[in-house]
Amino acid sequence: MNKTALITGASSGIGKELAKIHAQKGGDLIIVSRSENELNKLKTELETEYKIKVHVIAKDLTQSNAPEEVYEQTKKAGLRVNYLINNAGFGGLGKFNERDIKVDLSMINLNISALTALTHYFLQDFVKNNEGKILNVSSTASLMPGPLQAVYYATKAYVTSFSNALSEELHNTKITVTNLMPGATETQFGKKSGMDKTEMFKSTASAKSVAEDGYKGMLNGDLDVISGLTFAQKIMIGAAPLMPKKMILKQVRKLQDV
Repeated sequence: MNKTALITGASSGIGKELAKIHAQKGGDLIIVSRSENELNKLKTELETEYKIKVHVIAKDLTQSNAPEEVYEQTKKAGLRVNYLINNAGFGGLGKFNERDIKVDLSMINLNISALTALTHYFLQDFVKNNEGKILNVSSTASLMPGPLQAVYYATKAYVTSFSNALSEELHNTKITVTNLMPGATETQFGKKSGMDKTEMFKSTASAKSVAEDGYKGMLNGDLDVISGLTFAQKIMIGAAPLMPKKMILKQVRKLQDV
């Protein structure tokens, strides 16, 4: 039986690459984002090339009622989701007090609230059927505080903690929760957040390679998957727990200063 994957933020970047990987394996898709035109282009491309079925849901997940509406649409369409991939998210660079609070609250709604709600709704079905896989796209940013991206780093810390906790809650089931933590990745995220101008984004991983790592980890039921780091970044991440927090904060701020 084909496995159906629901992927948020599927119109570009890591989400789009995850959709392609799943389609290549013969799986059907439910793709979600605000960009209906881009979703329809992807639907045509994947259905034509891989002879699978793609269901489009154009929805702004920053809106509080959107996750429930996505879930209800899948139910009305008679679609059974086997893999839930919470990929949608965005960031933003700048001092917290100087940023638009409405933008940061929308970031919290998308990165935290929508992911949490979608996981809740679909996990009910997974538990009922004792079958399902969840892939939550967090970030290596979740492993430390992030001066100049205070809210973004904090939202990703939530995603990592939430994902790991759920994995243990479900330890006696056939359901797995995998937490994907990419480093700097070549997507629209860098340009939209302003991070593409920083030291941290001088060397980026491809969205395709990160998606491949995440998808493989999801199939394996891995707890955490770290992807897309340079050798220097791996050293920094590994050493972070041993370093004084003030030193880490200064280093992260310098990497994100423009």
